[in-house]
Amino acid sequence: MENKLDTKYTYTEKKDTRSGFGDGLLEAGKRNENVVALCADLIGSLKMGAFQKEFPERFFQMGISEANMIGAAAGLTIGGKIPFTGTFANFSTGRVYDQIRQSVAYSDKNVKICASHAGLTLGEDGATHQILEDVGMMKMLPHMTVINPCDYNQTKAATIAIAEHEGPVYLRFGRPKWPIFTPEDQEFEIGKAWKMIEGTDVTIFATGHLVWEAVEAEAILRAEGISVELINIHTIKPLDTEAILASVAKTGCAVSAEEHQFNGGLNDSIAQTLVRNQPAPLEFIGVDDSFGESGKPEELLEKYGLNAKNIVEAAKRAISRK
Repeated sequence: MENKLDTKYTYTEKKDTRSGFGDGLLEAGKRNENVVALCADLIGSLKMGAFQKEFPERFFQMGISEANMIGAAAGLTIGGKIPFTGTFANFSTGRVYDQIRQSVAYSDKNVKICASHAGLTLGEDGATHQILEDVGMMKMLPHMTVINPCDYNQTKAATIAIAEHEGPVYLRFGRPKWPIFTPEDQEFEIGKAWKMIEGTDVTIFATGHLVWEAVEAEAILRAEGISVELINIHTIKPLDTEAILASVAKTGCAVSAEEHQFNGGLNDSIAQTLVRNQPAPLEFIGVDDSFGESGKPEELLEKYGLNAKNIVEAAKRAISRK
């Protein structure tokens, strides 16, 4: 993933988004003494060690007992605490969906469900750990906010922001080292899309790791004379429908790119927004009703059609349908 293209955003370092979560959690803990953390036996993987060391009395090792962790977190909110739970995305959602629905979402508890190792880029651990349905599961729950940041800096900023947000949040991030290309001092506004590049021919909506793939796709398309408007949808729920509709009104077509199943994720949300308000050609980049498999992150993105080349092809298809 060398940055050889003439991209409008550049990077000098790669770092995993889970480290952005860990550093953001530590900062949130310093800012607010009510922030507490619970982990399901994955302190190292979730990068929660710094928080544990700084605030040992505010850290709870729950063991491999995810359902109990969610229940305990819900209970802690009653005393005014702001609990952050940490485990893999697969275990943060699929294993404990009943507890989240009944104990957190239904009663609108102020629990922050923080989920690492999401999507195909988990890599070699394979299909049993590469959950591709989690965004759909979580966004369908009333009261739940769903956030999927794109790099280390944005994940750190998002983690700090959700500590100040009242209500349940699902924060999704990943395992691999990824380009850092957003500002270190950014302000993260929940529910507000970020227009990264202005354009006129096609809009690319991207979330999570695929924002960088979209940055590279924009450079390829620009070299061919195609003007791309690139919008970073870091908050999938609540969705910034105003920004989506304004952009598509200008470009007339769009691509939606995510590291998730076609069904249930950002693609679905944008399609619903357009069909209800402003029908326009829309192409999906995502996993088409399939489980993943073991492999290196870049290899899996290529095999399942989620890289910059695929976004370029989708953009051209969308333009041809105008």
